[in-house]
Amino acid sequence: MARRRRLLVPQAGQGLEQLKSEVMKQAGYRVNPARPDQVKYEVANSLGIHMNRDGNGQMTTEDAGKVGGKIGGAMVKEMIQRAKDQLSSR
Repeated sequence: MARRRRLLVPQAGQGLEQLKSEVMKQAGYRVNPARPDQVKYEVANSLGIHMNRDGNGQMTTEDAGKVGGKIGGAMVKEMIQRAKDQLSSR
C-alpha cells in the first residue's frame, strides 16, 4: 500500500517542485517548468524502467526506489549544498 506522504509544511510544495525542476535540469534531464512532476518518466526511461502514466501498480519497489532515489537524492544533495553555502557566508 502506498504511503501518501504529505509535506510537513504544505506551502513548501511549490518550492520543492521548483527545486526538483532546477536540480533535474542541471542533471541533464528535460524538464517542463509547468509540470516538474513529469520528469520521473524521463528519469525512468533513462534507467530502462517502464512507467505507465495510468498507474504503476506492476512496478517493483526496487524500480520505484531507483527512480525516486535518483530524483530525491539529487534534491537532498542540493539542499545540503545550499545550507552549507548559507552557513559559510555568515
